[in-house]
Amino acid sequence: MKTLLEFEKPIAELEAKLEDMKKLAEENNVDVSAAVRNLNAAIDTLRTETFQNLTRWQRVQLSRHPDRPYTQDYIERICSEFHELHGDRTVRDDPAIIGGLANINGKSVMVIGQQKGRKTKERQYRNFGMPNPEGYRKALRLMKMAEKFNIPIVTLIDTPGAFPGLEAEERGQGEAIARNLKEMMVLKVPVICIIIGEGASGGALGIAIGDRVLMLENAWYSVISPENCSTILWRTWEFKEQAAEALKLTATDMKGNGLIDGIIPEPLGGAHQDWEKMAEILQNTILAEIENLEKQSPSERINNRIEKFCSMGVVIE
Repeated sequence: MKTLLEFEKPIAELEAKLEDMKKLAEENNVDVSAAVRNLNAAIDTLRTETFQNLTRWQRVQLSRHPDRPYTQDYIERICSEFHELHGDRTVRDDPAIIGGLANINGKSVMVIGQQKGRKTKERQYRNFGMPNPEGYRKALRLMKMAEKFNIPIVTLIDTPGAFPGLEAEERGQGEAIARNLKEMMVLKVPVICIIIGEGASGGALGIAIGDRVLMLENAWYSVISPENCSTILWRTWEFKEQAAEALKLTATDMKGNGLIDGIIPEPLGGAHQDWEKMAEILQNTILAEIENLEKQSPSERINNRIEKFCSMGVVIE
């Protein structure tokens, strides 16, 4: 059954009326083509107006839409080949992060991303997309492998945050993320990071240091989720919408503040409306970015990467 967010319901109601009209016309052999055209035009207008004027909280809701494509869904559509690699060679494999060697339109790429689950058992298996330290260590191992064989790296970020459990802290969650930040800064190969859904805190940043950091139109990227921000400031989740506005966490906000390099448009209504189209857009973006970055020398890329991140948050009066 299709999941509808509150602001999607008026559009769905018109679409249901359209289907009823077509069915009734077919059963009674009546020409309603003019009415169908008018209703289609009304649906298109309402959809355009709705999605051009979304609040920040509504974009957060879209980023979490249960029908939205996840990392594995994009891999299946973008990559003609994908060989998943497992384990951090220290503790275990972390299913919350998947990665491996891939072929995108004839180009060898190392793809790494956080993976959520759709059904209850898969969500538990993937730990709701919240990686443990071994997930970040696995990601770094794969990045170093890519560097060794001069293969570009693409990371897909979609996490509510790194796993905050006691056992994760005991195994060095902070150290694992910090090491990734340091090592990704000086990787010699092109690194493209794309926030495809949720980009929360250090859990996202742990695989998001790259030459190009991009966001899907309806993704969000912030130091904290609106709910947790609301809990800290107001001692309740009830103010999550106000928190989202204050955090300025949308792709437009991030681009305006110079924290990302670009915004990838989604099909009208969100990525969940057309997986194939979204995957095509993503594939074309990745290939174009790799082509541009490969024109630079490794030292140029590293220097530009360091300069970009060091300039963030600097205020000149």
